[in-house]
Amino acid sequence: MKVEQIYTGCLAQGAYYIESNGEVAIIDPLREVQSYIDMAESRNAKIKYVFETHFHADFVSGHVTLSKLTGAPIIYGPNANPSFKCIVAEDNQEFKLGHATIKVLHTPGHTMESTTYLLIDEQGKEHAIFSGDTLFLGDVGRPDLAQKAANLTQDQLAGILYDSLRNKIMPLPDETIVYPGHGAGSACGKNMSKETIGTLGDQKKTNYALKEDMTKEEFIKEVTDGLMPPPAYFPLNVKLNKEGYENIEEVLKKGKNALSPDAFEAAANETGAVVLDVRHQHDFAQAHIPRSIFIGLDGGFAPWVGALIKDIEQPILLVAPDERLEETITRLSRVGFDHVIGYLEGGFDAWVAANKEIDSIQTISAEEFAALRTTSEIKVMDVRKPSEYLSEHVIDAENTPLDEINNHLSDFTANTSNYIHCAGGYRSIIASSILKSRGIHNLIDVQGGFNAIKKTATPVSDYVCPSTI
Repeated sequence: MKVEQIYTGCLAQGAYYIESNGEVAIIDPLREVQSYIDMAESRNAKIKYVFETHFHADFVSGHVTLSKLTGAPIIYGPNANPSFKCIVAEDNQEFKLGHATIKVLHTPGHTMESTTYLLIDEQGKEHAIFSGDTLFLGDVGRPDLAQKAANLTQDQLAGILYDSLRNKIMPLPDETIVYPGHGAGSACGKNMSKETIGTLGDQKKTNYALKEDMTKEEFIKEVTDGLMPPPAYFPLNVKLNKEGYENIEEVLKKGKNALSPDAFEAAANETGAVVLDVRHQHDFAQAHIPRSIFIGLDGGFAPWVGALIKDIEQPILLVAPDERLEETITRLSRVGFDHVIGYLEGGFDAWVAANKEIDSIQTISAEEFAALRTTSEIKVMDVRKPSEYLSEHVIDAENTPLDEINNHLSDFTANTSNYIHCAGGYRSIIASSILKSRGIHNLIDVQGGFNAIKKTATPVSDYVCPSTI
């Protein structure tokens, strides 16, 4: 028996390949599915099942495409009601996979169809659970995403999740391996570990949500406390996962529409498309197309696109290195942004060569920032998460989290310079690009962000461990 976790860092998402005696099950596949097919074929194995733990909100799964290409049925747990053909399994139903067995454990709470899959090995041992968004390492799934669909409050869903954990998961052997749906960085929980594989015994010792003496009321309070609003694209991804979606090959074909600088500029003016620049933040700061938005491929690209562009129907024009064009379109499609209508052929260099207008972002080093603060009062804007800010921040800095920036444009005053920073320099350039696209240009980015600032003489608050906030 073989189990492989296929982890995608940008989404903080784990898909799983399980093989026994030439038969394969895939759990929560990404939208681009050829790699799973190739993996099975390279081992002379056949994909027999496609299991989904729930209707995902943070990414578009590859279940529909993988089922069409392989003939393997899609399997959900109880309460699922997709528009396409699938098996809606019963609680405790078993599926044979070679010499192994996959057992359905209905674990509602994150969503009402949420299901954990228990892998029983060839010897009949309860080997591992694939817990989706029910149980993470260090956390559990947030209970506020499915309120409208379930006609329940987040407190009621949290109570249901409490019962699922205690009745279905915690009674399993401590040595049971836990393969979660996500790790640190996902918006589907609030306190996930950076580790992506653990054991149930370790989780019983370290996961706040699995405290043996915790009452349901205490659990509800803990799980619902401090939840940030979910990204706006989440319900749109749920819809795609429930109803189906376009084949990624068609999405790639449409997106690979090469446009000259003149045609690119005309398309932007005529369609209202967002011009999305995915180069490195340093390159964007030095020079970029006016009113373009920066979200770099070398950071948390797809989740930030979803959080900030929000509407998956929004037309997008790309400024990307030619060698990373397909990667960019693919990663956008993972979160449902299928409407790339073209790209700037030759990249930003072609724009410059065509003598088109360019813009830039003023930047200073952390040392220059520290020197400025010793001579004058300046307006400092911290675009990190509230938890990062509360943990440690520049004295007198204001916190305007990046994912809320469109709602707080008035925080950035027009009659004085706004010195912007994040943790390392990625998010602050995103923020600056959004602000400039809204007509706010009196911005200075602090290079290296807070990580660089706290190495200087700039006064910062006393450190508070985030886990205690």
